Amino acid sequence: MNKAQLIDSIAAQAKITKADAKKALDAFIKTTTTALKKGDRVALVGFGSYSVVTRSARTGRNPQTGKEIKISAKKVVKFKAGADLAGAVQK
Repeated sequence: MNKAQLIDSIAAQAKITKADAKKALDAFIKTTTTALKKGDRVALVGFGSYSVVTRSARTGRNPQTGKEIKISAKKVVKFKAGADLAGAVQK
């Protein structure tokens, strides 16, 4: 499902216009991004939670040459599914 399809689905489920659904989705994305940039955790009970974790520096391998390369540390976004979402996917 891409963003346009998600907007269509939100509009249909909530019985709102596609324009309003797009505004709501864009607001959610912007607010979540801002919170994660500050280091906050975004938790949606039953759905899941987004957080930022630091991946430490490590040594990897170039798959073409087999040569060792250094991979620097970086921050990454982590999503952990909630119990309700995990259960719904299993059915």
